[in-house]
Amino acid sequence: MASLCPNLGGTVSEREATLTPEILSELRKEFSTDTRGQLMQNAVTNSDIDQVAQNHQVVAYADRSMSHKLDAWPVANQKKSGRCWLFAGLNLLRSSMIKRLNVENFEFSQAYLFYWDKLEKANYFFESQIELADRDLDDRTVAHLLSDPIGDGGQWNMFVALVDKYGVVPKWAMPETESSSNSKKMDRILERYLREGALTLRKAAQNSPKTVGEVKAGLLKGVHRILNIHLGTPPEKFVWQYNDKDNKFERLGEVTPQQFADKYIVNDLRNYVCLVNDPREANPYGKTYTVDRLGNVLGAAPVRYLNVPMQVMKDCAATVLQAGKPVWFGCDTEQQADRELSLWDKNLYDYEAVYGVEFGMDKEERLLSHESLMTHAMLFVGVDILDGAPRRWRVENSWGCEGRADEGFYTMNDSWFDEYVFEIAVHRDRLPKQYREVIESEDAPIVLPAWDPMGSLA
Repeated sequence: MASLCPNLGGTVSEREATLTPEILSELRKEFSTDTRGQLMQNAVTNSDIDQVAQNHQVVAYADRSMSHKLDAWPVANQKKSGRCWLFAGLNLLRSSMIKRLNVENFEFSQAYLFYWDKLEKANYFFESQIELADRDLDDRTVAHLLSDPIGDGGQWNMFVALVDKYGVVPKWAMPETESSSNSKKMDRILERYLREGALTLRKAAQNSPKTVGEVKAGLLKGVHRILNIHLGTPPEKFVWQYNDKDNKFERLGEVTPQQFADKYIVNDLRNYVCLVNDPREANPYGKTYTVDRLGNVLGAAPVRYLNVPMQVMKDCAATVLQAGKPVWFGCDTEQQADRELSLWDKNLYDYEAVYGVEFGMDKEERLLSHESLMTHAMLFVGVDILDGAPRRWRVENSWGCEGRADEGFYTMNDSWFDEYVFEIAVHRDRLPKQYREVIESEDAPIVLPAWDPMGSLA
């Protein structure tokens, strides 16, 4: 009986499984007579593939005007770090703060929340390792956690948890450091320390359970020391005073970060809801979901998604923007994007025309095959509405303005939204009644595994 070749149809005896000289010769001969393939070879071997594949019509007719535009401030810059979700969240608060203070510009400290996120993630990771100590290291959940124990990324609910517990401070109260703006080396040290700590905790949990608390406390002391060395020590209090646009002086006096947040953050963050568009058949719309072992602050509200059709998500986002409020969102920025042009369009690059092959996966298939997932969080600050429907969206990114069109603000074609936007955060009052009832119900969310793409961190 002929053996089956894994992952391929038929048996080895029925077809050729290896790349034989005959097959290679035929492939070479076929390409040598492919005039279009030869032309593309000449172009791509001398130019960047995106320059060759770029759709001139899309670029030429990219209109950046918006019927509803909110921003009147410069973009921030996360530099070489993965803090986009924190930047997007703080930029949401920033827009309200600028109006309330009547100032030209204002920025919250991203380094402040970055510090507390790292410390909380370390604690969350250590507790997970203690709870999973009875599983093998090659258990899929354990291995997943060890693969990225303390990355920079996060989710909306994780942002809310940090603000709720630690408050916020102005940027000058905890400024950027080399490691907050360029986190790779700090992260590498933390990863090494946490993985070693995981092994130590697992041994303690298995062999001497009574010592686990003491061991963990010692490990957290080490994390705290590393973070202070790299990011500085967060302020416990600071003096808040400022001059507004009319040169009017205001002084609040000495405040804690929590007091500052209580006074100035007008957004009702706890009542914001994460809407996701997950078209996979296994995850029906109108249900809430969470992801196993996803979070930062233990004891805080867990990450919770409400899965909705794309049209519901777009309607909610457009309604909020038309009401004068920006919208936090997460998407896959690796697809059909040009950073210099600050442009996203579903048809920006025609790779099929270059390669002569088909790329036909839809959004569901891209999720199932690990081709696409949420990689970046930003802020919608505008939308262009025509005949009641959005045509394009204005995006406040956090990649700075140097070398970017439109001073670092991006234009997203509505077709791109359909394909590559996965998540938005809006107040529950903005939801249609049927979905608001789902959120307000006491039904427990469906738990997705830790490695599910809906658990990806922006």
